[in-house]
Amino acid sequence: MLKTIVAEQRRFFRLGKTQPVEGRLNLLTKLKAQIQTQEEEIIAAIKQDFGKPPFESYVNEILGVIREINYYQKYLQQWSRPQRVGINLLVFPATAQLRPEPLGVVLIISPWNYPFYLCLMPLIGAIAAGNCVVVKPSEYTPAVSGVIAQLIQSVFPPTWATVVEGDETVSQQLLQEKFDHIFFTGSSRIGRLIMAAAAAQLTPVTLELGGKSPCVVDREINLQETAKRIMWGKLVNAGQTCVAPDYLLVEQSCIGQLLPALQQAIKILFGENPDQNPDYTRIINQRQWSRLVSLLSHGKVIAGGNYNEGDRYMAPTLIVDPDLNSPLMQEEIFGPILPILTYKNLEEAMDFINAKPKPLALYFFSNNRQKQEQMLKSTSSGSVCLNDILLHLTVAELPFGGVGESGMGRYHGKAGFDTFSNHKSILRRPFWGETNLRYPPYGKKMNLIKRFFS
Repeated sequence: MLKTIVAEQRRFFRLGKTQPVEGRLNLLTKLKAQIQTQEEEIIAAIKQDFGKPPFESYVNEILGVIREINYYQKYLQQWSRPQRVGINLLVFPATAQLRPEPLGVVLIISPWNYPFYLCLMPLIGAIAAGNCVVVKPSEYTPAVSGVIAQLIQSVFPPTWATVVEGDETVSQQLLQEKFDHIFFTGSSRIGRLIMAAAAAQLTPVTLELGGKSPCVVDREINLQETAKRIMWGKLVNAGQTCVAPDYLLVEQSCIGQLLPALQQAIKILFGENPDQNPDYTRIINQRQWSRLVSLLSHGKVIAGGNYNEGDRYMAPTLIVDPDLNSPLMQEEIFGPILPILTYKNLEEAMDFINAKPKPLALYFFSNNRQKQEQMLKSTSSGSVCLNDILLHLTVAELPFGGVGESGMGRYHGKAGFDTFSNHKSILRRPFWGETNLRYPPYGKKMNLIKRFFS
């Protein structure tokens, strides 16, 4: 069955049906309208799988997709035009251009933590670039997976875009097929398996992974606002966000003020009893919940630390003096637990960050522009957000992606179009104006070459 799906999409692609830009734009318009029609159904499915509040489901899952489609509708015609580039005297007279063309048949494997957003965002880029797409949603969010399957079926012919549901064995079977690009969002462990399978087919990949994104807090800050922004960014989706701050590095001189501010921020956001707050999300499944519970023993809990197995509740938790060799500090947390460390000076903080794999995101809170520049120049990460958390994801002009072990490749906005396109280089020459300089006999032509072209 999977072989048939891929073969039919490849046959359809070769017919050139995906080439006209107007057809791609029409499909994006239909997709947007269908998402808006099924908005309540999407929110209900996310609630069923996740216990996520409707506000977060709309703002963090649906709204970003709608805004991405709006952005593509505005710029796709411009991006799709051939771009003329300059030439040199060696090829004169000639014209040169870059012409974007679709790659072919693309596979998108999406994760469970933002099951709608992280599935539809790369789909938009792939369709806009003119590709056929096979989508594999996460099996851990079956309600959302079903809604996505119905949504895509109602908008696209199956030869243009289709959904394949199932567990990890289905993903493994898909990876045996030949695709022209694979886009994967998930863990570094699975990313390595994806890349190994793609290498056997010489298939290019985009890997959107994760890691331990640090958050550094300088003393020159607005204390209360810093605490509120950090805890908001950490606790959105109960910390199950690939770019959530994974640990805090706080300058020693302000740790005594920041800790109570963080505790107060949790109360402001979710009250004295977050387990009774309808705006607080639950952990996706039992396995993830048990993993998070096991992390609580690797440091001193100063806030939260309580949990409930019945509804997979994990309290917003602050931990100081974490064991640096424990899973708490060696693995991505992916939950509402925030370890807190201190540093004496900024160089010490940057050395700590640079000793670890390059993170997907880095956060730095400081009003000191010199320190900001020092942090930007002396660390490497997929992205940086200064004095806030997560908001860089909302800017379409900022490509999103990792570096090193946090991933490879970029998307969002034009970066998504570029990821799913081949920018074909084209040189066009007439038959007039030939100098014969390149042809033998060479004689003294080398002197002319050196004189005019070197």
